[in-house]
Amino acid sequence: MNKLLGIMAAIDRGLAFIIKPVVVFISLAVAIMLAYGIFTRAVLNAPVFGLEELVLLGAMWLYMLGAVLASRERSHLSADFIQVICKNKTVIRVMHMIATLISLFMAFMFATWSFDLLAWGVSKGQTSTVLKLPWYFSQGSLFFASVLFIFYLFRDLISDFRDVCSANQAVAEAEKQY
Repeated sequence: MNKLLGIMAAIDRGLAFIIKPVVVFISLAVAIMLAYGIFTRAVLNAPVFGLEELVLLGAMWLYMLGAVLASRERSHLSADFIQVICKNKTVIRVMHMIATLISLFMAFMFATWSFDLLAWGVSKGQTSTVLKLPWYFSQGSLFFASVLFIFYLFRDLISDFRDVCSANQAVAEAEKQY
């Protein structure tokens, strides 16, 4: 189990090495495009057609990659009320594992839906109005993110399972001593 987590940690480092600079680049590009669009529209009274399409494309990827980074760090929103109503660490660990299982199921559902959407977008060949960008460029961000959600949730599930098992072993060893 630790070997699998080690392999996943190496993959994670590689993904983070790629995703973090991409997020910075897209953030800067979206900010610059928005500022440029506002300047040309307000000051020059000459809107830049198609700029909104590029901003939308960048925003979709930025949102999904940001969600992936939150999933990677386990800093996404969660309702951890179990820790408030229960002080038993084993129960808390088991509840975390159940929450991760539910999230993993939902991520598989999201991956299925986003793959169907991506396949539909490719088959229909829809494009944006001005720049004629294929819609599957932005739809691809949903599928890409859902695959990475599954990866990180699977990692979290293994880690949660290891924590529950190690806690149970510690309790068993403590009971043997008495």
